[in-house]
Amino acid sequence: MPQVSKEDFVPGSAKNWIVETDWLADHLDAPDLIVFDGSWHLPNSGRDAKAEYLAEHIPGALFFDIDDLVDEKSPLPHMLPPTPKFASRMKKMGVGDGMRIVIYDTYGLFSAARVWWTFRAMGHQDVAVLNGGLKKWKAEGRPLEDMAPVPRTARHFTPLLNNSLVRDLDDIKGYVAKGGTQIVDARPKARFEGTESEPRPGLRAGHIPGSKNVPSSTILNADGTLKSKAELEKIFRDVGIDPQQPVVTTCGSGVTASMLSLALSVIGQDNAAVYDGAWAEWGQETLDTPVETGPAK
Repeated sequence: MPQVSKEDFVPGSAKNWIVETDWLADHLDAPDLIVFDGSWHLPNSGRDAKAEYLAEHIPGALFFDIDDLVDEKSPLPHMLPPTPKFASRMKKMGVGDGMRIVIYDTYGLFSAARVWWTFRAMGHQDVAVLNGGLKKWKAEGRPLEDMAPVPRTARHFTPLLNNSLVRDLDDIKGYVAKGGTQIVDARPKARFEGTESEPRPGLRAGHIPGSKNVPSSTILNADGTLKSKAELEKIFRDVGIDPQQPVVTTCGSGVTASMLSLALSVIGQDNAAVYDGAWAEWGQETLDTPVETGPAK
């Protein structure tokens, strides 16, 4: 498992994408470190991520609301926000250029990856995910708090959209038409193959033609931590994905796709792009986008 030692993150290295709980515990008081609770739950889960954050969180952690920091003009769920909106929110929270960022969630490793990808897409590279998240932190008996964090002084945040990490509908249409581009889908097998209906209404069943399937659950250990580099490499290669070549990830709405992008980055593919619209866009009954069913071809 890639770990970060008690040294600064190393931008551009797989070491800086994942940090362990002992590292975070040792660095919680660092003045240049920002911790985010990036928890998010499926709409039908009956859970309220913000309320859970207020009830207990890692000391000093801020809350990153995936459903609020979005492109409000898009009808699709939690699409990447415009850069000015993102920069404004970060400034108000006291998150600025040059700061180190660590993100966690309540499951172990789920929505934190989406927040990690969002920061990277906004040009911030010094960002990592807490391996095992709040689940592991609590299991180890580490401190929690239920009070609002002390307000931070506003800081300047310079957003620079990293287009290499983002794909849109036209991009995917082009890939499907030409072939040759690696696309990997993080949805469960039944949804990928079209034997199970999509949870969102108005969507067809199936997958993007030519895409492969790596269900997001398969890249995690039982405790919510990321599997080893060797295991991840094998998982992708076994379905026909070469991690050393360009890859585009997708899923239902862009959350678990980010988990695959994180896993690919850990094994060396730092530019694994996310199709932000994902199946919530491609699978719409009103679109003429091609759809395949059954196992990946």
